Amino acid sequence: MELKEKIREYISNRRYVPLKFDELYDVFSPEASLAEFSDAVAQLGDDGLLIYLKKGKIASSEAAGYLRGTFRSNAKGFGFFMPDEQFRRRTGGDLYIAPENTLDAVNDDEVLAVMTREARTGDKRGSEGRIVKITEHRLKTVIGTLRTLPRDTRCYIKPDDRHLNFTVLIEDAGSVKPGTKVGAEITDYPTATLPAKGRITKEFGESDSSEANYAAILHENGIKTVFDAETVREAEKVAAMPVSAKGRYDLRDRTIITMDGADAKDLDDAVSAERTKTGFILGVHIADVSHYVRAGTALDGEAMERGTSIYFADRVVPMLPEVISNGCCSLNAGTDKYTLSAFVELDSEGEITGCDLKETIIRSSVRGVYSEINDILEKNTDSEFYDKYKPVHNGLLDDMTALYNILDEKSRRRGALEIETFESKIILEDGKPVDIVKRDRGLSERYIEQFMLCANEAVANWLFWQDMPCVYRVHERPSPEKMQVFAVFAHNMGLDTTALKSKNIHSKSLAGMIRQANEADIGNTVSYVLLRSLMKAKYSSVAAPHFGLAIDKYCHFTSPIRRYPDLATHRIIKSVLRGEAKGTYLNTLTEFAGRAAALSTENELKAIGAEREIEDLYKTIYMLEHVGEIFDGIITSVAPFGLFVELPNTCEGLVPIATLDGYFNYNEEQMTLSCGYTVYNLGKKVRVLIESADVISRRVNMRIITDEQLINT
Repeated sequence: MELKEKIREYISNRRYVPLKFDELYDVFSPEASLAEFSDAVAQLGDDGLLIYLKKGKIASSEAAGYLRGTFRSNAKGFGFFMPDEQFRRRTGGDLYIAPENTLDAVNDDEVLAVMTREARTGDKRGSEGRIVKITEHRLKTVIGTLRTLPRDTRCYIKPDDRHLNFTVLIEDAGSVKPGTKVGAEITDYPTATLPAKGRITKEFGESDSSEANYAAILHENGIKTVFDAETVREAEKVAAMPVSAKGRYDLRDRTIITMDGADAKDLDDAVSAERTKTGFILGVHIADVSHYVRAGTALDGEAMERGTSIYFADRVVPMLPEVISNGCCSLNAGTDKYTLSAFVELDSEGEITGCDLKETIIRSSVRGVYSEINDILEKNTDSEFYDKYKPVHNGLLDDMTALYNILDEKSRRRGALEIETFESKIILEDGKPVDIVKRDRGLSERYIEQFMLCANEAVANWLFWQDMPCVYRVHERPSPEKMQVFAVFAHNMGLDTTALKSKNIHSKSLAGMIRQANEADIGNTVSYVLLRSLMKAKYSSVAAPHFGLAIDKYCHFTSPIRRYPDLATHRIIKSVLRGEAKGTYLNTLTEFAGRAAALSTENELKAIGAEREIEDLYKTIYMLEHVGEIFDGIITSVAPFGLFVELPNTCEGLVPIATLDGYFNYNEEQMTLSCGYTVYNLGKKVRVLIESADVISRRVNMRIITDEQLINT
């Protein structure tokens, strides 16, 4: 054990009585020099694990009542302390930090805090705190627009991030012109009397251009867009390898179909289905990416670092080079492809009774397109696409339809959450958004969703019952605090919340709430709030249930071209099939599963953030052309500072409270803004005028228009 850890363990012991520096050194002097001891104590202090009390005595920060956590700042100067999980019970939640109590902390700082005021039952004010030490500035860089100081040769950056309430002084901008969007490294952090300082490290272009903002978003989220030369060479080499059926279960004579969107290029899954005397055998055939991407190669290192492909409106940032993702691994119709196949045995109720995994070779019969299959399912022989799908129509599609209906009913019975969220489809012309519509999700998309869910569950159980490593997909139960807030909201929306009074909420209870909401025509609003009340799903090497799907064990197996956890699971499966998963190599696989799970969760969050920001950018650019126009919308969020309204095209904007006619009070429990008889709540339909759209902040501002105002316009 390191000296630092020994000291920490010693002062954290309940029997420890605070000692002065020299007294504590006496305890450790037999094994450490004074210099070594001083360094270790200083490091513990820097990490916020050790503090000096009055009279110079040393204690652990936790024993002294200090709390560790993260500071989240607000542009108005105040912020919130978010305690680490082990301290959350002591605080009961986040602590409000007044501007004078921030200790000049900036957003995302790791800090020590003390609680200065505890909220009481019925008290409208929340608990409050004070920052006592900044242990780490996690914010290292900022992105913003370079501007000039009045009557000065120096420049400054106003960060784009709305959480940051400071500017960064740039004493030497070199040849970079004002008005340029730049990235800068922070060299000095702001204090009460001095500004932050920094140096420019990246130029993106004119601050209000779409390309500059696009590039800045990718840079800020750490998204790599170019593969290095070694990775490309490796990819080209393995992609050129000939395909052979040797050593593989040959499925090339089976009727197998891929089903994906018309614009999809990386086709990584294909399906087959056949009836048996007792039910069905569902075949899910997944591109064998692990055959090409081997452990320890540059390709594998790059894939793990990226973690996932990221999809934007007009481009993809792939996890793997195109020669693999759209080439050798894409299950194109009529070509021989390596796959890893799961043959899932199901009874007549859709219960999984067995799973057989094999290394296979397939030749997809048809390149299925969702919109075309939906047309066939609706029109049968009258569909214009009927001839294309003749090889699969009478047998495979009929069996798939029957199996889907059984699995869909089973999903409802077990209480899986069917939260309807509408995805945007941004229509571009010459790189500019010209229309935004809701993406349709037809019957064939639901087929594939259910089949993939079934395969993922079967594979997770297959690995679990053999006591083998796996990268599980887990989803924890929602916290009681968030469920309590959701229950208040649901009650105010007129729903029966009796089922939410249980200590341990089951997904069936929430599924019932969604059905109630759909019947009352408020399903979208209730689903939106419920989604924000649930925990985020994550990857883990430890088996745990998936709350939202109501499945005990679940993993991702079906998309190894675009998700690293699927690729990791394939590698483990093939090691098991080949009898290699034993001894020291089994330990290696176990460690690999843990590392892949942690990195994949981190990369997924990064990708989601970038996708959301790019989508917001396009939506803002699109709404620029509609400033001054009037739309009908629905309130999707209520905050003390205003209302967020979503339009039918999924674009969202803010109605600032200052633009509302009257003095409005915010009710946190009921999620409303009210003034007399006028009440704005979630789900309320409103008519809005688009007042402005700012590309840099990606914010659309709106104003509510009454019928009387509409008549007078």
